[in-house]
Amino acid sequence: MPTRTRTRLDEDEERVTRAQRLLIGLGAALVATPFDTTTYEKLRSFLTDDAEKVLASLEVLRGRPEAELRARVAELAGHNLLPSGGAA
Repeated sequence: MPTRTRTRLDEDEERVTRAQRLLIGLGAALVATPFDTTTYEKLRSFLTDDAEKVLASLEVLRGRPEAELRARVAELAGHNLLPSGGAA
């Protein structure tokens, strides 16, 4: 079986991915325990300290051309689903 090397996320991808995971977890925590002050403090901290950088990174990712995004997804997934011509 071939060995796969793990492709690293770039800085913007990493920042957005971490924020998405954090916010999903915080959202679930707010549903489960809506008045938990620790959850609110974590959310407040994210909004104060990190949200601006995450939104800037998200804009960078959204600004990438579709072909670049498809190639990056294929690279991260470890395969190429596109036909050899590149158009789907």
